[in-house]
Amino acid sequence: MAFFSKLKERLFKSSSKLEQGLDAIVEEGAESGAAEALAKAPAVTPEQPAPAPVPQPEAVADPEPAPEPETAPAPQPLAAPEPAPAPQTAPEPEKKSPGLLGRLMGRTAAAEPRRALDDDMLEQLEELLIAADMGVDTALRVTANLAEGRMGKKVSSREIKELLAQEVARIMEPVAKPLPIYAKRPQVVLVVGVNGSGKTTTIGKLASQFKGAGKKVVIAAGDTFRAAAVEQLQVWGDRAGVPVLTAPEGSDPASLAFDAMTKAQEEGADLLMIDTAGRLQNRADLMEELSKIVRVIRKKDETAPHNTLLVLDATTGQNALSQVGTFQKLADVSGLVMTKLDGTAKGGVLVALADKFGLPIHAIGVGEQIDDLAPFDPEEFAAALTGLEKT
Repeated sequence: MAFFSKLKERLFKSSSKLEQGLDAIVEEGAESGAAEALAKAPAVTPEQPAPAPVPQPEAVADPEPAPEPETAPAPQPLAAPEPAPAPQTAPEPEKKSPGLLGRLMGRTAAAEPRRALDDDMLEQLEELLIAADMGVDTALRVTANLAEGRMGKKVSSREIKELLAQEVARIMEPVAKPLPIYAKRPQVVLVVGVNGSGKTTTIGKLASQFKGAGKKVVIAAGDTFRAAAVEQLQVWGDRAGVPVLTAPEGSDPASLAFDAMTKAQEEGADLLMIDTAGRLQNRADLMEELSKIVRVIRKKDETAPHNTLLVLDATTGQNALSQVGTFQKLADVSGLVMTKLDGTAKGGVLVALADKFGLPIHAIGVGEQIDDLAPFDPEEFAAALTGLEKT
């Protein structure tokens, strides 16, 4: 749960575009639907109560001429004047059940806006998912499944988020698999990816976690062209208590990988993790170098590498799809690690990758600390992606 809280907080740290977009779609449709219904409703002219009569002063009769003094009657006590009638107030209108106008305009502030699920709403949902890097094909498939049996029904924003989260989790469930550990010793894990994807940091975190689980780990710093990568791995190795094998800058990485396998076998290591230089998937020469590493280590063990992890940077968006396609052909990728989910508002690319390639997703990263890399949980990811609270 701690990692989920961190994932939800950081996944859309800059702006929770998907969550906000879902709210806006429902609210906009609810308001426009109410306005349309109001426009179509017959005009209602409530009866105006009759105006209250204005009290008028009593008419005063002209005084009669005073009688002759000799015949004037004895004075009589004056009678109290009759009180003026109280001003009448308009009668309170009779309370009736609210009609169409009342139902449309009398919603309380606490009521959830609801919108009928129609073609316009589905189109808006598709556009929102595509903008979140879920890809056209996956977005169409998700919205079609979401709409099945629900067309015409009114839904709230929360209901849409729950349905969307269920669809995302359903797609991701088959690929949520931890890195498999085999009886073969040493188990060779080759880590590949483009420049800046986070390979070096991922290797350090995984090595530290495996060491903490009681595994004997050796790291080979195969990125012999970038001194900073070697230094970074050595820092992680010291932190985790894991040996890091290095070679002079500019050395042949395939030769280093071969030597590392020999040392790992001699020391009885459980895992040998081999870092490789970052390479663009469109550089044929660098890709050939990667193939050479594989050929060389197979001279020591024809079944190696036992795992080939492709580390992907979530901020690259749809470009991650082309990276997977290329590396899968040249390096026989067996699983994925997605990093930097804290730096993007487009985490939907992970859904597109699962839907298109079906490769296992072993872990995801949302930061630089050692506990910011964790096994992939499809339900947690789906809830964080859609802005739901996970119970």
